Amino acid sequence: MNNSVGNTGRVLWAGLRALLVLTLVCGVLYPLAVTGVAQLTMPGKANGSEIEDASGKVVGSELIGQTYLLPLKDGEETAAPDLRWFQPRPSNGLGTNSVNTRYKLILSGATNRSGDNEDLIEWVTDAKAAVVEDNSVAGYTVEPSDVPADAVTSSGSGLDPHISPRYAKLQVHRVAERNGLTVAQVEKLVADHTEDRVLGFIGEPRVNVLKLNIALKAAVAAEG
Repeated sequence: MNNSVGNTGRVLWAGLRALLVLTLVCGVLYPLAVTGVAQLTMPGKANGSEIEDASGKVVGSELIGQTYLLPLKDGEETAAPDLRWFQPRPSNGLGTNSVNTRYKLILSGATNRSGDNEDLIEWVTDAKAAVVEDNSVAGYTVEPSDVPADAVTSSGSGLDPHISPRYAKLQVHRVAERNGLTVAQVEKLVADHTEDRVLGFIGEPRVNVLKLNIALKAAVAAEG
């Protein structure tokens, strides 16, 4: 019996030592090493790809979309878009917080509805009508056929920070009018912030909405 107890004790002690060693290596040393290498080699990405405005204030991440909405009025369930700004893709996954009122993650995910789902069809139809109405200004009328898919559908995650150059250009006249800029000025902002395909062939050209709106804010300030 004594031998049995002794063997059991040795097995337990060996298991405990293995647990402590593995916890130290995998739970402490390895994470510290990975974090240290990341901070040394790519600190920007390691810290969340943060974006700062002209004043140096962190206003978001280039990897996560934001909404640009007016304050919610009494009786409203959904805030209206602030049409001074370029608008992102539709998303129910973004809201507000106390640090940046346009930057908070509530949830991430797609609708998981099929293309013939009645609710989805209604949402897309309503979204297209709103895009046409919001972006049609004096001397520039948006036709339903002008509205790209990303203007009326969310991404798979609901957090896409980019829009297509086509959607950005569709918003140019409205943004120019609302901010007292010329169409040419705003078109240049879009052109300057249009990113090409990765390595020239991966993905599609895209525009980061947050970066574009930061540049727009600076342009408006320069005019003022």
